[in-house]
Amino acid sequence: MKLINKSILTAVITLSTASVYYAQQVQDTAKAKSKDIEEVILRGVTDIAKDRKTPVAVSTIKAAQIIERQGNQELVELLNTTPSVYATKGGGGFGDSQLTMRGFESRNIAVMVNGMPVNDMEGGTVYMSNWTGLSDVTSTMQVQRGLGSSKLAIASVGGTMNFLTRSADMKQGGAVRLGIGNNDFLKTSFAYNTGKTENGWAASFLMARQAGGTYVQNTDYESYTYFFALGYQPSKKHNLQFMMTSSPQWHDQRSYAPALGSYIYYNPDKDGTPYRPYNSDYGYYTSADGRRTNIANAMNYYSKPVMMLNWDWTISDKSTLSTVAYMSNGRGGGARNQGKVGGKGMQDFVDAEGHYNFNSIYAANGVVTPAIGAAGNTLIRSSSVNSHNWYGILMNFQHKINDNWNFSVGTDDRYYYGYHYQVVSDLYGAKGYTDSFNKNLPTNNIVRNTYDYQKLNWNPFGGSNAPMEDRIAFSNDGEVLWYSGFGQVEYTSEKLTAYLQGSVSNQGYQRIDDFVKPGTVQQGQTVNRKTGFKNLFGYNIKGGANYNINNNHNVFANVGYYSKQPLMNSVYPSNQQVVNPSLTNEKIFSVELGYGFKTSNFNAKVNVYRTEWKDRWFRRGSVDFGNGIRGYSEISGITQLHQGIEAEAVYKVNRFLELQGMYSWGDYKYKGNASGSNFQDDNTPIATNGSNTSTLYLDKVNVGGTNNSVPQTTASLGATITPVTDLRIYGTWQYVGKVYSAMNVNDFTKPGNEALKLPDFNLFNVGASYKIKLKNESQYFTIGVNVYNLFDTTYIQDGVTNIKTTDLINPKAKAGDADFGITYEAAGRTYKGIADGNRVFFGFGRTWSTTLSFNF
Repeated sequence: MKLINKSILTAVITLSTASVYYAQQVQDTAKAKSKDIEEVILRGVTDIAKDRKTPVAVSTIKAAQIIERQGNQELVELLNTTPSVYATKGGGGFGDSQLTMRGFESRNIAVMVNGMPVNDMEGGTVYMSNWTGLSDVTSTMQVQRGLGSSKLAIASVGGTMNFLTRSADMKQGGAVRLGIGNNDFLKTSFAYNTGKTENGWAASFLMARQAGGTYVQNTDYESYTYFFALGYQPSKKHNLQFMMTSSPQWHDQRSYAPALGSYIYYNPDKDGTPYRPYNSDYGYYTSADGRRTNIANAMNYYSKPVMMLNWDWTISDKSTLSTVAYMSNGRGGGARNQGKVGGKGMQDFVDAEGHYNFNSIYAANGVVTPAIGAAGNTLIRSSSVNSHNWYGILMNFQHKINDNWNFSVGTDDRYYYGYHYQVVSDLYGAKGYTDSFNKNLPTNNIVRNTYDYQKLNWNPFGGSNAPMEDRIAFSNDGEVLWYSGFGQVEYTSEKLTAYLQGSVSNQGYQRIDDFVKPGTVQQGQTVNRKTGFKNLFGYNIKGGANYNINNNHNVFANVGYYSKQPLMNSVYPSNQQVVNPSLTNEKIFSVELGYGFKTSNFNAKVNVYRTEWKDRWFRRGSVDFGNGIRGYSEISGITQLHQGIEAEAVYKVNRFLELQGMYSWGDYKYKGNASGSNFQDDNTPIATNGSNTSTLYLDKVNVGGTNNSVPQTTASLGATITPVTDLRIYGTWQYVGKVYSAMNVNDFTKPGNEALKLPDFNLFNVGASYKIKLKNESQYFTIGVNVYNLFDTTYIQDGVTNIKTTDLINPKAKAGDADFGITYEAAGRTYKGIADGNRVFFGFGRTWSTTLSFNF
């Protein structure tokens, strides 16, 4: 593969994995005590939960475990041994992972880096492909399920995930690492820490490179990571730290979930089994000399540099002030096909292998004169840009009143400007693309400039955006003003810890549409380029207590209520300039009870929870409405009830053997009905039963995700064996059950339907690591190997439709047609009890990785 046909020397220089914490990390073990975390981040705004003190359900993963077990997995997949967490690879492209926690998706999970919120300020989403370098620079990853302990005005409906990368106190040392794996995976890195000098300065840096492909067809990628941290402690009262990091990347994708029957039909072996790596989002172009070139029709590219300045000021022995100022100017987007040629779309150019025939597309485009005929009369690949400039400041003042009482007050203020537009990524042999969406132009706009998605952006300040004359389809910006205040009162004694938190926030949303002609009428209202800010007030209040009965037993409880402002696309629905007339805050109420038991070699926790979410509004994209029409659905008035029980335990049998286990059971259902509307990607309404808006009969239906599945039962068992010093052998069994497919609006316009239940599955992962010490005890080699899905189990990880086996294969068939009145079941078109018309993503088969590192 051309991505990695480079010398090892070049790869090591360009690099890819370790952590700026590496010199310290390599001295950690998976059994490191939680006090290590507290020593690093006791102050600041990180709000880390402490064992037997903070009354929340929490799990912590240390850097040693990340380094040892991640390999070529997605970072969030390490959380699959955490109760109520389900992490998958999504479509299977690099960084395209999906995550649910207690049945809630990532947009409803607060994701933080050193306590800094990173959820998108318009849509709440977190694209892990923008954060692939986190595995290289994270010292600790902590997951707080449920309300969490953060004081900020964030709606952590499902939970909070915090990545800690602080580095001021790291010891001097460095590491070089090389990793290889299936599908040409190659990861190389170099990291070094200077250690703290006598005058208070310290620095850490990392450079890394990762490239190759994944288990899925045509998912090549290339990613770099750079990290630089500078710390300065001029006195015991002041500690300053500056951090800058980014992971510019591009990767080809499988964004469209193929029909289950397509996996079987296009299996090269023709043995009636699904070909799990199948990807319908690419094709081939065969040149005159017979060379066959892969061309991706779906991909993502992004660079999200983050700069952060932390200042911890110890005002007195009772008072501290922590301040974080940060900025992030992200640039990038994702590419898909656009337009038609000769009345045909991409789905009309599929070859016998289930891939696109680009020779036919190039030929059809080549005879079209863009200036003649209707707009969009060539078939191209367009890139939807989703860039932003984001600036923020966090301040937290903490005062210790006496040995038992303390309080904190602070502010979280942010400004965000998002740029959203399309440009041409590849003309597919056309002479240009004709666009008619910019209503401020007197004539159609013919675009000939293309933008190479593999050209990475290295500008730490973001860089420029495409000029207006190169933009097609849409060009709208989102501007968000966020300011908030928070406070907390905490009581701590030897046995009891209790707190009460509250926060208020104002979010102002403005939509700016460069393609709208001033004076245009939308939904009966005259609109202009700018909407003006729509300000929305929200608040939350939560409290909890932990009581240590004795040295072994503790109990805790927490309760909270959120009045959560809706997101940008619900303030201005249907991609228009009109404020939603039925706009209302979403209401979340949650309560939780927990118990813990701890001895010198055994630690167990169990907790129960109940979360109710009212007045939810969301948009589901990438919906296939049939006949080549794709678009989105907008759903309002949703109520969800999530409740369940969680348990986890660790038992150190002896110095040779440690056992880990967890179990979670959930009951996630919709309450009452909701309303849904469908639109094409160009915002044209799609009528269902003669109307654009219809009632969705969701009462008591099991909850599925927006674009991925939600399991309600998970379990795992793991063992770590240390037969001799410095050799670790480990294995994990994972069970996932009661998995329900994503909700499709058209499937619930009549009463009595149910979310599609996917087959339960079991997975096994194994690995080992061995340390080879040199004479100098600070220098050693480490060899590691991991095998994922050891038994090559075939399983469906995500579903996006809800077709039943008793449904008609072709509901539009007429009497006399061959498939008239034929169901999937009658035709024998089922797989493990599921209709093969359902669109799904299969999980990866057996994969592997191995690493070699040298620490000095």
